[in-house]
Amino acid sequence: MSCSSSSGSEEDDEGIDSYRKGGYHAVRIGDPFNGGRYIAQRKLGWGQFSTVWLAYDTQTSSYVALKIQKSAAQFVQAALHEIEVLSAIAKGDSPDTKCVVRLIDQFKHTGPNGQHQCMVLEFLGDSLLRLIKYNHYKGLELNKVREICKCVLIGLDYLHRELGIIHTDLKPENILLCSTIDPAKDPVKSGLTPILERPEGNANGGATMSIIEKKLKRRAKRAVAKISGRRESMGRITMKDERSMAGIDVRCKVVDFGNACWGDRQFAEEIQTRQYRAPEVVLRSGYSFSVDMWSFACTAFELATGDMLFAPKDGQCYSEDEDHLALMMELLGKMPRKVAIGGSLSKDYFDRHGDLKRIRRLKFWPLDRLLRDRYKFSETDAREFSEFLTPIFDFTPEKRPTAEQCLQHPWLNLRTQEGVTNESNVEKLGVGMSSLQIKVGK
Repeated sequence: MSCSSSSGSEEDDEGIDSYRKGGYHAVRIGDPFNGGRYIAQRKLGWGQFSTVWLAYDTQTSSYVALKIQKSAAQFVQAALHEIEVLSAIAKGDSPDTKCVVRLIDQFKHTGPNGQHQCMVLEFLGDSLLRLIKYNHYKGLELNKVREICKCVLIGLDYLHRELGIIHTDLKPENILLCSTIDPAKDPVKSGLTPILERPEGNANGGATMSIIEKKLKRRAKRAVAKISGRRESMGRITMKDERSMAGIDVRCKVVDFGNACWGDRQFAEEIQTRQYRAPEVVLRSGYSFSVDMWSFACTAFELATGDMLFAPKDGQCYSEDEDHLALMMELLGKMPRKVAIGGSLSKDYFDRHGDLKRIRRLKFWPLDRLLRDRYKFSETDAREFSEFLTPIFDFTPEKRPTAEQCLQHPWLNLRTQEGVTNESNVEKLGVGMSSLQIKVGK
């Protein structure tokens, strides 16, 4: 879950059944935490392990995201692991230039359902997934994609090279804008007056009742959306939409370290959300920092086109994993035999020659052609963007460029005007910008 997001969870609400012993803590607006330092303002979202609240920090007079973990032992353990990772991140990023979410504080809170581990994180804006939806799945203008890619790569370079941390779940949902798309949702920009005490009549059942009310409202909204067939009717983006996109600040930070691990201390074999999963994870042939790079490239494609690059499905005679591997090879060419047969699950999908067992006919459609034919990129934009992404999609993990190397790629320093690449600027900008030179200010 986007741990410090203003946009909340992309799914339905968490349901009232989980508010029991070992489960969520029922929060009411105006509730104090950590000796009264933090006051709950409104719910931002939820995940399988926690709920997240906008809170007011009375000590610094600022707004923060308060993440309250479920109280059962396994959730407490998960929170302590995340705190360990976030503490290492915060310790090395005191100037706050590394494009990674900052942990401000952590404490325990005792409630009727048990003792809950709490994390206080900086308040950030909407997720890139919300931005993609806001843009009607049309694909962002390439200059905005570049700015986002720079931020994410700065974050990954810091995590990988300086801290030895693998994120393991990079995707649009886990990258948050530094500010909200809608200024009215930003508590500072909208001039929100902080709630400093519990409003009258906010009884214990308030949290439960608000969940039921929200559920009914969401059902009604979904019914209306179905009737109107809203998404199908979104043909061309309007000028008004373009103007509203132009004003959005796309500086962003990598968030959600609940599944992160140290490069030399890995916990799980199955990592990454399906659509962003690297081939070595599918085949169980071991992984390192380069899995994050694969997820990064999938995310960059999605930002530029509005579509997921790989969305595998299972068929009558093949599994979702095998379809995933086939989709990869249709885009990138045949997987080297050594890679194809090198994992503990390879025999499930490949024969000894390195060919898929059940999906025999592949339709090859390389990235630059896909960008031109399906997404109507110009010849130049398609070539340059695919030159940036294709090396990151190397089937051999060790051959993928690092985040530090990607930051020096000429594509990140191009500028596009009215959809046409201004190639004369490439030479002026140069390609030798180091990751230290590319700073993203506050």
